[in-house]
Amino acid sequence: MARPTVGVFALQGDVREHLRALGEAGVDAVAVRRPEELAAVDGLVLPGGESTTILKLARIFELLDPLRERIREGLPVYGSCAGMILLADRVDAGGSPLEATIGGMDMTVRRNAFGRQVDSFEEDLEIEGIEGEPVRAVFIRAPWVEDVGCAATAIGHVSAGEHAGRIVAVRQANLLATSFHPELTGDGRVHAYFCEMVRQFS
Repeated sequence: MARPTVGVFALQGDVREHLRALGEAGVDAVAVRRPEELAAVDGLVLPGGESTTILKLARIFELLDPLRERIREGLPVYGSCAGMILLADRVDAGGSPLEATIGGMDMTVRRNAFGRQVDSFEEDLEIEGIEGEPVRAVFIRAPWVEDVGCAATAIGHVSAGEHAGRIVAVRQANLLATSFHPELTGDGRVHAYFCEMVRQFS
């Protein structure tokens, strides 16, 4: 296909970093704030931020229902941190529950599962589908995945320490989600992986 256009949901969160990483991955990266901008992209990134705020703004900007519809139609979407929460069909009420999510991924996510801002940490992870050295993952008030349903596949886990075994990366057809922030490390392989998904499904 021609050079794809990948949007970043630009209502809140670390938008600029994702735009840079996508550009380096060889796609046209654009900010998405309006329904007509959403309609024009071949893929979309839901960045980190505060999930309840992003949902509230998505309603205000009349983006929530159009995004749900595009996901149902097969739009490739990648959610990091808060974006993972937004893509989950279920949010664990043991954390701070959401009234609703954007949904699409057959998984249950727990908000702020790794703790507060002061509990932020980094770890090297093996991510299925990403070759080479481990991916350096930055976790900031991050969620984890409590469980995945039969439609989704866990592709990354914490490998050591008190949280060993926790699911932190999930793939489901045209959808990808990570608990961590690959846009903060300078390692563009997660974004490149997603851009290949965009090419595959577009």
